[in-house]
Amino acid sequence: MPIHHSRIRSRAAGRIRHHGDSPARRIPGALLALALLQPSSAMAGQLEFNSGTRQVTLLELYTSQGCSSCPPAERWLNEYADDEDLWSDIVPLAFHVDYWDYIGWKDKYASHENGERQRNYARAGRARTVYTPGMFANGREWRGWTLRMNPRASGKEPGNLSVTVADNQVTARFAAAGGPYELHVALLGFDIETKVERGENRNSTLHQEFVVLAHEAHTSTSGDWNVPLPRGELPADRYGIAAWISAPDNPTPVQATGGWLLQ
Repeated sequence: MPIHHSRIRSRAAGRIRHHGDSPARRIPGALLALALLQPSSAMAGQLEFNSGTRQVTLLELYTSQGCSSCPPAERWLNEYADDEDLWSDIVPLAFHVDYWDYIGWKDKYASHENGERQRNYARAGRARTVYTPGMFANGREWRGWTLRMNPRASGKEPGNLSVTVADNQVTARFAAAGGPYELHVALLGFDIETKVERGENRNSTLHQEFVVLAHEAHTSTSGDWNVPLPRGELPADRYGIAAWISAPDNPTPVQATGGWLLQ
C-alpha cells in the first residue's frame, strides 16, 4: 500500500479516489458476512497494511441512529470513503452508542462497549461531556467537522504499524519503545442503509459508512500480535479493517492503519 506523509487536505476542494487503496470490486454482503462468521472459512489471499512512521489520524465518530443531530456528522464522515487520503493519512470509524436507544429506536449497530469507550475519553479529560455526535481526532475532542474542516496531521513519528490479514488471522507488529501496547482491531461495514421507523429520525433512510461491526483489543509486551480477525454478526455491502495501537487502559491512539477487505 502506498504511504503518504502529506498534510490532510480540505475536502471542500473536491476528492479523487486513490487507485491504490480502492476496493477492486464490491463483495455481496451476505457472502463476506458468511466468510467472516464461519471459523473454517478464510479470506482469499493476503492483505498487508502499513502506517508509515508518521502518525496516521484515527478519526472516531460516536453516533446513534436514534439521534436527530447525528446524520449531518455521518454524511460528513461518509465522504472519506472516496477520499484520496483514506487509510494512508486518516482512518475513520463510526462507533454507534446505545445510550439513545430508549427514546424510540434501537440502533442495531450500537453497543454498550462503544459508549464506554467514549466515556473513557471523558474520564481521561479528553472531552467535557458525553454526547452525540461526538468526534475525536487522535484521542482529542474535535469539532472542526461542523465547519467542514479536516483534522490537522499531528506531526508525531511514533513508528510503523504493520498489519497482515490472511486466513481470518491478523498479524501485527509495532516496534516502538514504551510498551506494553494494546492492538485494537475493528471490522468496518460500508454502504449500510437503514430505514428508521421510530424515534427522532423516523421516516428517514440513513446511509452510513465506517460502521464498527466488531472491535477487539489485545495486549502485547513484545509489540507482536497474531490474533483472530473480529467477526461481525451484521452484514454489509463491503468491508474494511481498522487497526490501531494504544497504551493499556488508555483509549488515546498512538498509531493507526487500515484498508479494504477483499474476498
